[in-house]
Parts: sequence; structure tokens; C-alpha cells
Amino acid sequence: MDIKPYIREIPDWPIKGVSFKDITTLLQDPKLFTYVVDAMIEPFKNTEIDKIVGIDARGFLLATPIAYKIGCGVSLVRKEGKLPYKTIKESYQKEYGLDVLAMHEDTIKKGEKVLIIDDLLATGGTIEATIRMIERLGGEVVGGSFIINLPFCGGSEKLTKYNMKWLVSYDEE
Repeated sequence: MDIKPYIREIPDWPIKGVSFKDITTLLQDPKLFTYVVDAMIEPFKNTEIDKIVGIDARGFLLATPIAYKIGCGVSLVRKEGKLPYKTIKESYQKEYGLDVLAMHEDTIKKGEKVLIIDDLLATGGTIEATIRMIERLGGEVVGGSFIINLPFCGGSEKLTKYNMKWLVSYDEE
């Protein structure tokens, strides 16, 4: 199924020059939402996965049903200051600024096989920071699954050593 026509593009948001890809249009339709969840799991159906890591905030919406279908737990990566327990942190460069991510220090156990879930792969900074935290906690990243890839931002090229998959790709801004 071609889901691109169902992704709303919002020009100049959150800043001028960025064309925001709005996935809420996919989530509000039950058939599209089911398709997206199933399609994001498909490349990893024969992979051992102990934990899904969902990235703040749209990644949470996808990680939870994916973990439910696979039968594994969910861990959260949030912006600094949003998690209530002891955390580890990593800074990263987003496509439009510097930010810091955090995870609870006990959320990934040594040796756990981890699949990263988010809506969008752009510069790869968020994913790289997430991978560093997972690996610091002793987890093994088995891949990442995204709805959208923006290859012109360079993230998918930086992450070729990991098994990163996506449903649609936008070749230019």
C-alpha cells in the first residue's frame, strides 16, 4: 500500500524551510494505522526482540502496539527532564538544533535485543543518541523501523551498519 498520499505535509513548520511530515493522518484511520503497525514489524518478524524502544513522542504511539503484537516490553527515550527515575543521557544534533535525550538507567538489561521505533529518520542524530544509550546499558540494537526516511538529511547513510527500515522515503525537502 502506498501511504504517502495519507501523510500530510506542513511547510515551514516547526521552522521556515522545514516541511513537516504529519503522521496523525495515518493514525486516525483504523485501517491505515493497522497497516502501518504491521508493515513496520514485517522486516523483523523472524528477529529475536526482547524490547521495543519508542522515541519521544510519536515513536511512543507506534512502539506500544508493535510491542503488544510481538509480545515484548517497551522502553521510552524522552527529552531530558521528562523521566522521573535515574537516567542516562546523550546529546544529539537534530535537523534544526541541539537537544538531549534520556532513558531510565534500568530500562534495558544486558544482552536484550532491542528494536528502535520512531516515525521519522532524518539526520540520524536522535537514533545515534538512542543507540549509544542502549549499548551503554548492555543492549544489542537489532534494527530500527520508521514510517518515513528523509535520505537527503543523511541519517540513513550514517546508520548503514544497523538494520534500519522504513515504509516511505522523500528524496528532497
